[in-house]
Amino acid sequence: MSSSPDLAGWRHVYSGKVRDLYVPDDAGAAPERMLVVASDRVSAFDHVLSPGIPGKGELLTTLSLWWFDQLAGGDGGPGIPNHLVAAARPDTASGEPHTLVPDAVAGRAMVVRSLEMAPVECVVRGYLTGSGWAEYRAQGTVCGIRLPEGLANGDRLPEPIYTPAHKAPLGEHDENVTFERTVELVGAELATSLRDVSLEIYRRAAALAESRGLILADTKFEFGVDDAGVLRLADEVLTSDSSRYWDAHAWRTGGDPEARMASFDKQIVRDWLAANWDRTGDPPALPHDVIDRTTARYRELLTRLTGG
Repeated sequence: MSSSPDLAGWRHVYSGKVRDLYVPDDAGAAPERMLVVASDRVSAFDHVLSPGIPGKGELLTTLSLWWFDQLAGGDGGPGIPNHLVAAARPDTASGEPHTLVPDAVAGRAMVVRSLEMAPVECVVRGYLTGSGWAEYRAQGTVCGIRLPEGLANGDRLPEPIYTPAHKAPLGEHDENVTFERTVELVGAELATSLRDVSLEIYRRAAALAESRGLILADTKFEFGVDDAGVLRLADEVLTSDSSRYWDAHAWRTGGDPEARMASFDKQIVRDWLAANWDRTGDPPALPHDVIDRTTARYRELLTRLTGG
């Protein structure tokens, strides 16, 4: 894993698969805000791969910020609280606003509230694919949820389903769990809120994506609770790393699963790795053509969703 950059005014405290986390230099044990920096690292099958995807951190941050804005009420729906704080504040000397994001990570960093993060990865699936398809073929279920017979790879589910996971430490596998298990982990009230808001966000995001000619096949969210007890959407949201997006026209007209699921995410990386690594030892280096194609798909998704 590449080292995190040194940033004036901020102290590095943690690195995940993709993101680096900082707190203010003068922060005590309970900082009010943090700096989340998206790197160009890419992960698959719970491993950080090399080399990274050039410009990926900025692409993911730009898309996350756009989605946070949409979900705050920009799509016409009720505002979903999130973890962002203003990225600028008045300078104590001049009174003019100055950015809190260091120049070295401008465009790929967010200043956010400190939250008590829920130990639950909130996954919503609207289509049958990936590990869900493998389980369905074997057992007729997805994460233990019984589905109708006769579904094919890439089919739309009758209703979106909530399939949470218990978040694992870096390097370990997240564990798919039942809703009842999340109640044991966080209590009935919070577990219910996590499920309900995740399904609400998915429905709104899927509708917006559809208006741009895209299908949001599945996605995952993370949430935390602030000091006032408000549940807030956190981390990245609805990006190419946390979601599967397909081209809607290809899905309607494709004759085979690969044609149907023309993806705008890191499926290119997953597919290459699955074909070239047996998941023992360290994963191989990604070839340049895989990196180039993945970068192009990330950029195309951002353009199609935001128009920018």
